[in-house]
Amino acid sequence: MVRLGLVGCGVIGRVHLQASRQIAEAQFVAVCDTRLEAAQEAALQNSISSVYTDPAALFADPNVDAVVLALPANVRTALGVQALQSGKHLLTEKPVAMNAEEVRQLIAARDRAPVPLVAACTSSRMRFLPSAQVIADFVASGALGELRVVRCRAVIVAGEPPTQPPPAWRLSRSLNGGGILMNWGCYDFDYLFGITGWHIRPRRVLARMWTNVPAYAAYAAPDSDAETHVAFFAECDDGIALTYERGEFMPTATDEIWQLIGTRGALRMSMKPATGKQVWFDRVSPHGTISEPIWQGDEGWEVAHRGPLADFVAAIRDRHAPATTLEKALLIQALTDAVYQSAQTGTCVNLD
Repeated sequence: MVRLGLVGCGVIGRVHLQASRQIAEAQFVAVCDTRLEAAQEAALQNSISSVYTDPAALFADPNVDAVVLALPANVRTALGVQALQSGKHLLTEKPVAMNAEEVRQLIAARDRAPVPLVAACTSSRMRFLPSAQVIADFVASGALGELRVVRCRAVIVAGEPPTQPPPAWRLSRSLNGGGILMNWGCYDFDYLFGITGWHIRPRRVLARMWTNVPAYAAYAAPDSDAETHVAFFAECDDGIALTYERGEFMPTATDEIWQLIGTRGALRMSMKPATGKQVWFDRVSPHGTISEPIWQGDEGWEVAHRGPLADFVAAIRDRHAPATTLEKALLIQALTDAVYQSAQTGTCVNLD
């Protein structure tokens, strides 16, 4: 049994508590939140006896083997380093950190820990969906030929104005490191890099970003200063091009498509769970391109939410690497940093 401690009893923290009920090899034994009432409520609802308001006290608890950090990005790195220094395995929420330098701090803390530790990031969520594994196996088979273009366009139309105050962290550079790119880019990049075997290596990026359109100011919390719309082009190793666009509260129709285009055909898919989801293969034939589904089915968010925690527990028990290691998360964050730098400077940015 892997004994877990949770720091952060907000929405996503409660998702982890719920997911653990379906993992026989793990159990939350401690919770922590600066709001004592939130920690006590989470403990009561999940039969947890140890309640803390100071993360350091939870890290010092000998009954805790591993820690899940489910709180805003601006405070997670320092806590992650502290947890690793305390000899606790670490699963951190996404985005992995505020910037690549913070990810390097986490890697250094893990490597200096007194015992071998597992450290992982939840940006892997979408790769635990059944369709993602089918796609990964299909790509690995070589059916696409030489990969040319990796594409994501996910823009979401503005719906009805919010009835509740939007969360302050969501579009805040100081609290979250950025906006839509930090919130969803980590999922998109983890998904696209993962289903292609982590062989994509971006080398140069040209990006543009925009904040919310004035008509939809109410969709963001007051004083929000981060982007709601981002687009970039990245040159990658092996002649691969990565094209990307993400937007929310958009003055345009919703359009969500993730695509891999090769010399023998292309895959079209959606990343998020959905009912009646399909994955299409547009294949080269003597009679022209033919489109056919290679997978279809229903997927739910509970699989995506359970996946990273179950994988983290298995990695601890079986001593193998988790789905998204800190090194993989660093690749994602380095690209994210380069996109922000390019958008701010208006120039191409090279990645090391």
